[in-house]
Amino acid sequence: MTTSTETGTALWPIALNPSDHGASDARRAEILADPGFGRYPSDNMVRATWTTDGGWQNARLEAYAPLTFDPATNFLHYGQAIFEGLKAYRHADGSIKTFRPLKNAARFAASARRLAMAEVPWELFLGSIEALVRQDRAWVPEGQEKSLYLRPFLLGTEVGLGVRPSNEYEFLLIASPAGAYFPRGVKPVSVWLSDDYVRAAPGGTGEAKCAGNYAASLLAQAEAATHGCDQVVWLDAIERRWIEEMGGMNLYFVFGTGDSARLVTPRLTGSLLPGITRESLLTVAESLGIRAEEGQISVDDWREGCASGEISEVFACGTAAVITPVGEVKSRTSGAWQVSGARTGPVTMQLRQALLDIQTGAEPDEHGWLHTIC
Repeated sequence: MTTSTETGTALWPIALNPSDHGASDARRAEILADPGFGRYPSDNMVRATWTTDGGWQNARLEAYAPLTFDPATNFLHYGQAIFEGLKAYRHADGSIKTFRPLKNAARFAASARRLAMAEVPWELFLGSIEALVRQDRAWVPEGQEKSLYLRPFLLGTEVGLGVRPSNEYEFLLIASPAGAYFPRGVKPVSVWLSDDYVRAAPGGTGEAKCAGNYAASLLAQAEAATHGCDQVVWLDAIERRWIEEMGGMNLYFVFGTGDSARLVTPRLTGSLLPGITRESLLTVAESLGIRAEEGQISVDDWREGCASGEISEVFACGTAAVITPVGEVKSRTSGAWQVSGARTGPVTMQLRQALLDIQTGAEPDEHGWLHTIC
């Protein structure tokens, strides 16, 4: 049993039965040279089972392998499925650290509550991450733009077609090396404002990281692609006026330039995902002397602010890409416009580099966000 360095509390014991047929050193080196994102799983995974009578049990690390389910399994029909995403980074001294994993554990538990699922204790969540990263540490690539992406997920696995919360759940953790999200450099993306579809409504599942939210987004994302856009931007469900988020990422707007620059990100209303990168950037901005706040930005504010120059930069943020600049906006009802000539702005890049430097150890972690695994 290991102990969390963040809390001093014993972590959940994970039985170890690792793969005896993992990738060869040569094959792994070939993958790590160009891993892409989510293309190659590491050798192992972690699993644990929950039942009404026994609670969480049988937590074990084992070889990565396909899953087998009965056709009447709950999550296949009623969507009791949630997930998280976080990264492990190899630092220059050879140590491996994760970024704010207890925040992911807390959001995972909140998502489970919203979908009436069994909550995964943070000790099991963090213990699984430590066990898998230690076992598959050779899969953590070197380089500031590279990491080991970790995907915890939870499924309702009771067999039966009754419409009710499952009485059994399976928690799993898998990992995959991730390369530079922008292999040709950080370039602004184009976005499509969705007038016809909404991601989430008040009282819905918008602040939960559940599979259904992403399934519901795919049609609007496909529509964005038909208009030559990289991503979709969601508006509020009531007035179809207020900016919420971009795809699965939170948005930030930069007002002004230089010493007068300030950041505004849409405030959390219950229909937005409470991004961990979003929250971290509020703190990073303050440490850099950049005023940052939560507020409301309408479509008109965005268009007119770009026309007047009041809005100088816009970017999205999330675990996978860290920060993605937005350069062009298109809409069926509001026309099209550019953000600062479709160029990547200095505040965007300053914030991106500052956060990456903390995550990868290039700069001191003054906020206590890094969790050492090995």
